Amino acid sequence: MGSVRQPKEQPVAAEIERKFLVTSDNWRSSVQRSLPMRQGYLAGGQTSSVRIRVSGDRAWLNIKGATLGVRRREYEYSIPVDEAREMLDHLCQGPLIEKVRHEVRVGGHLWEVDEFLGDNAGLIVAEVELDSEDEAFDTPDWAGEEVSHDPRYYNVSLVKRPYSTW
Repeated sequence: MGSVRQPKEQPVAAEIERKFLVTSDNWRSSVQRSLPMRQGYLAGGQTSSVRIRVSGDRAWLNIKGATLGVRRREYEYSIPVDEAREMLDHLCQGPLIEKVRHEVRVGGHLWEVDEFLGDNAGLIVAEVELDSEDEAFDTPDWAGEEVSHDPRYYNVSLVKRPYSTW
């Protein structure tokens, strides 16, 4: 199984991403790849979050600014998968985030549809990563309300207050 949007090996100064609630299953027939992910947070504070993610046979340490909105500072580094699994099991705040990430191409952009499992089952969000905040993109019919500015939908928030408790 292929990987979904592989993190860059060099630090990324900023991530520009728009996030939408998914309103139907119309995206499923266009999935190019799917990959299960398991992630947890070593820290999630006022200024940043520190995340461990395992996807397939790869793992990453991610540091992301806590700023609300579509542009946030982000740095990501590959780490040994066995160490990442150990950190998920012993160091991360619970519950862990479990999801399947599906790649769907819409127009000239790759959309990532995250289908959450576990304590966040029932939540499906779609993200599109952009090169600039004002970049035009096609919004698919299955993308509903934009939630880019709603912190409840950030993964770091779903650890503290899972979707099942809303």
